[in-house]
Amino acid sequence: MTLSIPRLIGHRGAARHAPENTLSGMRTGALQGALWVEVDVKITRDGVPILMHDDDVDRTSDGHGLVADMDFADIRRLDAGSWFGPDFKGEPVPTLAEAIQAATLLDINLNLEIKPCPGRDEQTAGIALSMALNLWPANRPPPLISSFSIESLAMAKVVAPHWPRGYLMDEEPADWEAIADRLGAATINVDAKKQSAESVAAFRASGRPVLAWTVNDPEQARRLFQWGVAGVFTDTPQGLYQGLTGKG
Repeated sequence: MTLSIPRLIGHRGAARHAPENTLSGMRTGALQGALWVEVDVKITRDGVPILMHDDDVDRTSDGHGLVADMDFADIRRLDAGSWFGPDFKGEPVPTLAEAIQAATLLDINLNLEIKPCPGRDEQTAGIALSMALNLWPANRPPPLISSFSIESLAMAKVVAPHWPRGYLMDEEPADWEAIADRLGAATINVDAKKQSAESVAAFRASGRPVLAWTVNDPEQARRLFQWGVAGVFTDTPQGLYQGLTGKG
């Protein structure tokens, strides 16, 4: 499976410049030149796929409570922008369907990270990807589906077998390559802070490109690229590009 991976991928949109996992964040990432943006996908209690990183809504909205305990109607009433800044007051929590539509209009690709609430690994991947398959334009490259959850990635392999999967690892297990093989992983996605030339070489030796998060410092990005990392997730696509190239 051949992937055209850009060097810089917007992290949760462009998380330094707009509220994460919102349509404003996606637009900001695109305006800053990101060809891909990464967003996090959960499902509400009533099974609606939305963009949200945390298990609760507290950090990134004016609400309180667990996503798994809230219906979409409850989450739709939340303000997901004011916590970031007054310019984003009233920003709603978007649905996955809205994110796909926005990506199409912005002419960007998505990395959909499946972030299941506890105990909902297979369910989250199954519902979210079934919907995404129906909505994704046939004439566009498929999204990259990533997750820390092996169960979610295994379900992704069943539901969307032709869409590339990214195996997210925080602390890589000794048998990481066997797991990646079993999942049919197309990429290895790792924490930039924990990498070395040797670790990147080992991941690349499996025949998979390596993606690293979260990189906002140009020197760190240069080092990772020198080691062979294919792309980095950044909160500031334009700022990192300018730092790497010296172009305004």
